[in-house]
Amino acid sequence: MRLRLLPAAPLAAVLLAALPAIAAEPTAHAAHATAAQALTDGVVKKIDKAAGRVTLTHGPLNGMPGMTMAFAVKDPAWLDTLKPGERIRFAADTVNGALTVVKIERP
Repeated sequence: MRLRLLPAAPLAAVLLAALPAIAAEPTAHAAHATAAQALTDGVVKKIDKAAGRVTLTHGPLNGMPGMTMAFAVKDPAWLDTLKPGERIRFAADTVNGALTVVKIERP
């Protein structure tokens, strides 16, 4: 039994026709970037300047349910401006393997 090869032209035409659809499809990385910049409500529970972390109680965030957890911060100077009990809106993303607050807004 011999293997029959298809002509290259029809195959190339099919692949070229599919390129715009492939290019237009959002990637998982793009979806993650959008989710990472979504702000959620939070309350500052604890500030640990030595560790460069802030503990926040937060609402749903990047697909996680609301909970209380410690986050690294993008800018350690933010730790000097936050106060326990303060309500904030924030965005978090994974930076160097750690969930990190990358944006803070005060209501």
